Amino acid sequence: MKAQLRVIALLLFVTLFASAQEKGIIQGKITSADGYPLKEIVIKLAKGAYTSETSKDGTFRFENFPVGTHTLIIEGEGLKKQSKEIKVTANTVTNVSFTLQENIESLQEIVIIFKGSTNKKKENVLSGLTLKPMDIPQSIQIIGNDIITQQQAIRLSEVIKNVNGAYIGSARGGAQESVWSRGYDMTSNNMFKNGFRFSGGSIPEVSSLEKVEILKGSAALLFGNVAPGGIMNMVTKKPSFEQGGEISMQAGSYAFYKPSIDIYGPLNSYIAYRFTGSYENSESFRNVVKKERYYINPSFLFKVSNKTEIVLQGDYLHDNWTPDFGTGIIGKEIVALPRSTYLGATWSNGQTRQSSVSGLVKHEFNKDWKLNFNTSFQDYNRDSKGTERIQPAANGNWSRPLGQNRNLEQIIGQQINLQGCFTTGKVKHQIFTGVDFENSYVQAYTFTFSPTTYGSGSILDFANFDQGGAIPDATNTKIVKTDTNRFGIYAQDLISITNKFKVLAGLRWSWQESVAETTDFTKTPVTITEDQTRIDQAFTPKIGLVYQPTADMSLFASYSNSFTPNTGTTVDLKVIKPSIIDQYEAGIKKDFWKGLFSTNVTVYQITNSNLAQTAEFKADGSNNTDSSIKVLSGETTSKGIEIDLTARPIEGLSINAGYSYNDMRYTKTSGLNRSFIEGDRLARTPANTANMSFFYTLQSGVLKGISIGAIGNYIGQRVGGWNNQIVIDSKTQVQTINDREIPLSDYTTIDVSAGYEWGKFSLLCKLSNVANTLNYTVHENYSVNPIAPRQVLTSLKYKF
Repeated sequence: MKAQLRVIALLLFVTLFASAQEKGIIQGKITSADGYPLKEIVIKLAKGAYTSETSKDGTFRFENFPVGTHTLIIEGEGLKKQSKEIKVTANTVTNVSFTLQENIESLQEIVIIFKGSTNKKKENVLSGLTLKPMDIPQSIQIIGNDIITQQQAIRLSEVIKNVNGAYIGSARGGAQESVWSRGYDMTSNNMFKNGFRFSGGSIPEVSSLEKVEILKGSAALLFGNVAPGGIMNMVTKKPSFEQGGEISMQAGSYAFYKPSIDIYGPLNSYIAYRFTGSYENSESFRNVVKKERYYINPSFLFKVSNKTEIVLQGDYLHDNWTPDFGTGIIGKEIVALPRSTYLGATWSNGQTRQSSVSGLVKHEFNKDWKLNFNTSFQDYNRDSKGTERIQPAANGNWSRPLGQNRNLEQIIGQQINLQGCFTTGKVKHQIFTGVDFENSYVQAYTFTFSPTTYGSGSILDFANFDQGGAIPDATNTKIVKTDTNRFGIYAQDLISITNKFKVLAGLRWSWQESVAETTDFTKTPVTITEDQTRIDQAFTPKIGLVYQPTADMSLFASYSNSFTPNTGTTVDLKVIKPSIIDQYEAGIKKDFWKGLFSTNVTVYQITNSNLAQTAEFKADGSNNTDSSIKVLSGETTSKGIEIDLTARPIEGLSINAGYSYNDMRYTKTSGLNRSFIEGDRLARTPANTANMSFFYTLQSGVLKGISIGAIGNYIGQRVGGWNNQIVIDSKTQVQTINDREIPLSDYTTIDVSAGYEWGKFSLLCKLSNVANTLNYTVHENYSVNPIAPRQVLTSLKYKF
């Protein structure tokens, strides 16, 4: 049974005795041919605003339906014609049910999107695109709300555990979590929310997410200036014309508690709403560290007509947190302090405020052509003050450096895109074309303290550490304001030459303008300096070949590239061009037993063959000692393989597993002073990662409603710190190595859960890090944060 089918049913109104002012209710249930209830089936009446969606048990409901006798006819290819005559009476409920067969095609008035029974693979597609995963010559992974709920995910890092090859590379200061994939950081320019670039300087809220989409490899065609490892798009829950909701309470170790609410429904026949919100308060396994978060996400859906709808959404997060730079490193060894030891000043504090408003207008010209317009405004503000970098001397002595930070960012984005299907002869085209614009305005404040440190002593004897005196004041010495404009125009076409041979071709032109202005308060008078305006532009093509010998198998190969702007100048003091990064990818996607078992195997190579490096000579031929004067002569190469397995062998059981191998190295360096070493693996890039999870809910019998689950993750050996550098003595020309790499061991974590669902209530308990494994995420050499120990989390939920 296909995981997503479209049905159009012809509803013939034969009104015998009706009054235009009288209404009734139609409700019913839709099941598959094998008797399973079909959830998430969207039913839309072409004439009028009647829209419904089946719930988990397959039921649907139409409010305010015209009274009278109506004949419902459902027909389509592979579907035996069904005809039912129903009589709708004023102020009464009329019940009707349907059993759907396979291979349902389009009819004409009611659209039913069939997403499969609960033991069948769900056919996921990326937001904004209508392409099937089998047709995309690229690896994608979508983590739905069902998995997020089953695993009781609190942080995005917990959701990422389900993504093959993705991992948390660092957690600098405890303020953010950096997600890496294929050797590249995905957190800065590569993080999106509802299709718009999202500031990675915060820890996102998970409770409002409908799904998290991971598009691995180059996504520059659709998203512009992004790193080639992949992009992550967080999609929030949307309003629904079906009335419902849930309230929940989560409580766990270290005084953690989090109440949340999610309510949705119609305001009338044309307007639906949704409101999600949560409050979180907790201590930590780390002494002193605390967290308090407030979050709301209201949204409204307006059915302007049967072809046009508008979605308006707001999002606000207020996060109070404690800066935590973890433990220390002496030489190449992480100091074996108790996991709970907090080395910072007890008054250290941080605050993040992040808000956004967005609007989406969707219009269907007909079944083949659609137009979308998106607009968004985001405001980000992060302040922190406390002691920072933990870099003790060889004997453990350390004077705590003070630091205060303030970062502000405002992002305005607009997108318009057109999707359409047409044929030229026997060749089918599915085009996706659009234009996008984004303005980012960033302000970074620099502060100084006098004195510059607060307390001193040995971290090896922290009980006798001088904790300092009064909280010092900081002076704002500098503000750097950076204004960046991005513009892109793109077109993509999936060309189906035959049912088996397809070509995906696309091209994007990106333009980026950036200028920085520095206000220096240390000078008299205060100076304001504007840097040279930097303009980058690049074409980013994509070409992919797809061969589908059968409907459940796809072999693909693709080429794409992306660009990364560089800092500095060329030897003749001109703005240096962006680096162009090439990616090659090939793989096979295969479904077995009608989607009960699926595999995805991908191999890839990402090459940055014009990596910016310090130039050896200046324009006049003299030796260059200025690191801002560069040439595009270096190279990095990331290559690897990813294997994904998904199984739904029986009703109520889901299994996911993945293995990834990545080899990310410097493959060409200049060999000059301070250059990296050719052949060296890049820091924070483990060669091996793996994940596996299962979740099973009993569907019948005395134990019906009981569930069990587990997830395991493996992160391989890697290096922290910085990559080693060549050091050449300017007088003797003797070459040595600046050894800066910190070896980190591999580790495995396992979480287990159990729960019970009865009626509208559900209870779920999780024991995370069962073996109490100890390991670290390392940012450079000064934020060495231990992973969380064994903890308990319990969730009680009521649905209505």
